[in-house]
Amino acid sequence: MRKSPEFLPNAVRAFLPMRRSVLIFATIAAVTFLGAAGQLPPQRLTPAYSDEQKAELDKISAYLNSIHSLKARFVQIGPEGDTNSGTLYIQKPGQIRFEYNPPSALLIVATNGRVYVKNSRLNTLDTYDLSDTPLGLLLNQNVDLKLNRGVMGVNDQNGMVTVQARTSTNRNNSNITMVFSSPGLELRQWTVRDNQGGDTTVALQSLEAGAAIDPALFIPPQRAPRTARQTPAPAGR
Repeated sequence: MRKSPEFLPNAVRAFLPMRRSVLIFATIAAVTFLGAAGQLPPQRLTPAYSDEQKAELDKISAYLNSIHSLKARFVQIGPEGDTNSGTLYIQKPGQIRFEYNPPSALLIVATNGRVYVKNSRLNTLDTYDLSDTPLGLLLNQNVDLKLNRGVMGVNDQNGMVTVQARTSTNRNNSNITMVFSSPGLELRQWTVRDNQGGDTTVALQSLEAGAAIDPALFIPPQRAPRTARQTPAPAGR
């Protein structure tokens, strides 16, 4: 059964504005920042970008399109200040892996249009449609931020470029902010605000664009085999 985005685990909160009541967190798309397939976007004017803003969006689009593979360390800070870390792997098109460091028991893998969230401590494995997440900005081959109706603004100041966007078509305000270094463009972090106003930030470190990545890292994870319970021997034997 397909699960609604509202019930995606906490690991996906780093890319989706979810309710804080979910247990795990999550990080990851569809073709754009837009929401569910077939949903009409609300009527709104296309942002009147200045020539400088158009040039900035073109540069960021070119930077994102130049990335075919990526490896980076990440630090994730949740709405309550909880911190997790790990390693991120991206292989275009459409593959991503969030490998969390202990004591976290999470592993997130996206491949072939599905997102797999494994909790090795609970021995659970949940799957979701990749189209329920806004990972397209990172996983698509061709990105044009000027034409992306999810993008709602761009700002360049203090050596950083920020791009504000919305993660679904039923939002009139931005709820995700991506931060790039400037003038040497490099993705540094993204922050997502959930429906309760809490922010989850994922900061990237030691980016390796063009890294050689083992395809086996994107094999869908499996639950560990359940061991059969020992049946007690009958009395008298």
